[in-house]
Amino acid sequence: MRTYSATAKEADASREWYVVDATGLTLGRLATQIASVLKGKHKPMYTPGMDCGDFVIVVNADKIHVTGRKLDQKIYYRWSGYPGGLSEVTLRRQMATHPERVIQVAVLGMLARNRQRRQLIKKLKVYAGPEHPHQAQQPKAFPLA
Repeated sequence: MRTYSATAKEADASREWYVVDATGLTLGRLATQIASVLKGKHKPMYTPGMDCGDFVIVVNADKIHVTGRKLDQKIYYRWSGYPGGLSEVTLRRQMATHPERVIQVAVLGMLARNRQRRQLIKKLKVYAGPEHPHQAQQPKAFPLA
């Protein structure tokens, strides 16, 4: 006897918009929950091979909380592609200049390293301040677990 599993189709996926206020939330714990919503794991029709997740808007990215001495010890690396073009930036400096990149890199690290990764990260919108331009989508409150 064969096992039958009804897989979800791309047309069946209904996309919701969620907004989360990152004020005082721990970076890693927030990133895991955002990655889960982007993948669609909170839905009963979740299928691993298909993108059935929702959009997530993060506001107040500059007010996240990190534990320990990560502000000075965590380092972000970028490479320009040229010899000697490796640059290092600490978390403290990254938070001062581009706080939205911190959350984006953390969520990107929580996603699987496959073809879906680029598609999923496009559904994440991160803003340093409390304002965002997605009011027309009528975002709901974030489902924190």
